Amino acid sequence: MNTPNANYDQTWKEALEDYLEPFMAFFFPEVHNLIDWSRGYESLDKELQQITPTATSGEREADKLFKVWQKNGEEAYILIHIEVQSQEESVFPERMYIYHYRSFDIHKKVISLAILGDDRRSWRPKSYSYELGGSSIRFEFPIAKLLDYESQWETLKTSLNPLAFLVMAHLKTQASTGNAEEREQYKWELVQNLYQRGYTENEVINLFRLLDWMMTLPESLQQSFDTKLKNYQEERKMPILSNIERRALETGRQEGRQEGRQEGRQEGLEEGLQRGAQTARREMILEVLNARFNPVPAEVIDRINQISDYETLQQLLERGLSIGSLAEFEEVLASIMTDN
Repeated sequence: MNTPNANYDQTWKEALEDYLEPFMAFFFPEVHNLIDWSRGYESLDKELQQITPTATSGEREADKLFKVWQKNGEEAYILIHIEVQSQEESVFPERMYIYHYRSFDIHKKVISLAILGDDRRSWRPKSYSYELGGSSIRFEFPIAKLLDYESQWETLKTSLNPLAFLVMAHLKTQASTGNAEEREQYKWELVQNLYQRGYTENEVINLFRLLDWMMTLPESLQQSFDTKLKNYQEERKMPILSNIERRALETGRQEGRQEGRQEGRQEGLEEGLQRGAQTARREMILEVLNARFNPVPAEVIDRINQISDYETLQQLLERGLSIGSLAEFEEVLASIMTDN
């Protein structure tokens, strides 16, 4: 059975957005200790585009640039690279240097870091240098090699740092390349481990979303996995609904694009995408409610279908994921309808 390509880049990018502080504490504790985390951090996507102008769409998606504050009050930039493509090993150190000096043009204090997620144990680039005519440059950067964490598997299983779980997912995804049945088994083991960590419901849902993106399965195995997962979550009364969300969102986007194409103009495309997003949210809400409180009364379905405001639908989805009973959800829904 063919195994779909793993989605490493997007998963790591999302993880960096959500978990920058635990990321730094897990991989680069010395850098973590320099930063005043009480002041938060800022993701600089536009600035990152400025320093990677030659990248084509889809490339370097896992690279992230953040603005942070040091404990001494000064600003600093953190430039993070996630490298999983083996064919780029010869140019990676040079690219690290190029991105670093381009970041330096924006701000004079830049920390460049690299996560090496490839499968070559001996490949550990840590510097870039050249010398010509008495002029020389040597640029060094810290790295973290994910394969090194295989020997710490038991520690990873009990760590409360969310990056420990993501490293486990990465390693098992990598180990099951080309073997869909093995990947499905690894994914199921990781789901059970996720429940055993003592996380809150929202933390479980968010980490499962990352796991689900990375550990892609063929449709036939995904369907059986979904069934097993539904039964498992019902036993524990804690929903994991990322698959439902993903499928509904994809459906909504497709419908939106189709409506836009039928309009035949840019305005129509945008309107179609908006309608598609609204449709996707309604479908997600109903699938969530059906999964948790089946059956859902017809009047509840009608009320949900009357709502067109995207933010309101998003609010209802979030409440549907965590609310204790259908009666409580109906009270929230009635309140929203009254306000509107």
